[in-house]
Amino acid sequence: MNTQNYQVLVIDDDPNIGQLVKIYLEKEGYGVKHCLSGTEGLNAFKKHQYHIVVLDIMLPGMDGWEICREIRKISDTPIIMLTAKGEVFDKVLGLELGADDYIVKPFEPKELIARTRAVLRRYKGGTEVEKKATFKNLTVSLADYSVTYCGVSIDLPPKELELLYFLATHPNRVFTREQLLEQVWGFDYFGDSRTVDVHIKRLREKFTEHNDTWQIKTVWGVGYKFEVK
Repeated sequence: MNTQNYQVLVIDDDPNIGQLVKIYLEKEGYGVKHCLSGTEGLNAFKKHQYHIVVLDIMLPGMDGWEICREIRKISDTPIIMLTAKGEVFDKVLGLELGADDYIVKPFEPKELIARTRAVLRRYKGGTEVEKKATFKNLTVSLADYSVTYCGVSIDLPPKELELLYFLATHPNRVFTREQLLEQVWGFDYFGDSRTVDVHIKRLREKFTEHNDTWQIKTVWGVGYKFEVK
């Protein structure tokens, strides 16, 4: 399985465990976001496209049970419970709430990696609804992080693809740089707004030929829009 474009959300209030999970998953090629509280984790989930969630149960504020319920109200994204609560009752409850797997702490990182791969394989082979933006000569898919332009597959870094997808799913709507930073990079991103300009420039360089149906247009003094002609 090519893990390069898979994004993992880890919600665990133990910074040491969160960092350990992050290191091992990133070593395997996953992109990882670690949140230290349930509220932060749920907000992050609502802001971005994640392919799997690794979720602790005992969290400050909203616990893992509540997070699992809230995610299941809006998404079928796979969830792996990673917790010290190892009683049969807890495992059954987690699975009944919609978790796809349940790992008890302490755990072997290699087991987490193996189970992450297995859950993603099951999910990708199931009834996942593919998120696509499709135009005459362009298809952008968040389901497998792929882009096809004039019949040719184009490799884009994740953030470029997410930026293109966001703009393409809101055709002819103008967004400021700050709005794009919030929607694509996240509410907790404190980088320079010129980051958006750099990514827009790179996208334009890759979609220059045979393009007469759409363009990423600069709206001077405001921001950018995906203009459909």
